[in-house]
Amino acid sequence: MTTVRAKFKVQSVTESEGGLKTANLTPVTSGSPENEKFFKWTPGGQIQLGTINPGAAEEFRPGREFYIDFTPADEAAQRAATGGG
Repeated sequence: MTTVRAKFKVQSVTESEGGLKTANLTPVTSGSPENEKFFKWTPGGQIQLGTINPGAAEEFRPGREFYIDFTPADEAAQRAATGGG
């Protein structure tokens, strides 16, 4: 199964009326040898993730870094259907 891993950092979190919290993440660029390696191979971009779940929102604090794994849904579904996980 093809998986692409990226590493992103929370830049900011905003809260809207109704309790929606939105985390804004961008690819890591520096701060450690691992981050420099990810920066070399990870394309630029951003992720904007909104949640009203307080427990989930707590995890997204500015400065915190996350691995993001991209797995094609069709491959994952096919593997699960054939008992491969």
